[in-house]
Amino acid sequence: MRDEVDGLIEAWRSERPDVDVTPLEVFSRVSRLARHLDRARRTVFTEHALEPWEFDVLAELRRSGPPYELSPGRLLRATLVTSGTMTNRVDRLAAAGLVKRRPDPDDKRGVLVRLTERGAERIDAALESLLSYEETLLAPMPDGDRRQLASLLRSLLAPLDKDPSRPQG
Repeated sequence: MRDEVDGLIEAWRSERPDVDVTPLEVFSRVSRLARHLDRARRTVFTEHALEPWEFDVLAELRRSGPPYELSPGRLLRATLVTSGTMTNRVDRLAAAGLVKRRPDPDDKRGVLVRLTERGAERIDAALESLLSYEETLLAPMPDGDRRQLASLLRSLLAPLDKDPSRPQG
């Protein structure tokens, strides 16, 4: 089985035999897969009237377990955005009725962001659609290969997640 990356690798090896293009065999495929996944996710999110960032925030709240509420600080750390950006996002989600704010009983100056029933229904439906679509992408791959791929990607990604600013190599 061949893909477009095979052709790119062959062309680079022909034009630059002095350079080891082996990393491109992995990262060009990861990059192309990321673009396919991004398009697919945007399609699914659009079907559920969600922006990707809305999915991220609602999913973080939903994964937190009952009562499905977190501080804005916890949300911004989980979604890797600034405080101002998170405030704007929570404002927009609250205006749409997907979350609500309430005073934090443990911090008089703080608030908690809680997923509403409408927000839970929206994120659950979007997640089910997303998983269904992603399952179709993985369908040609046997379960053992899926687990192996997940493990290999984890070993590549984990050091980057621990310190994303650290140069690798």
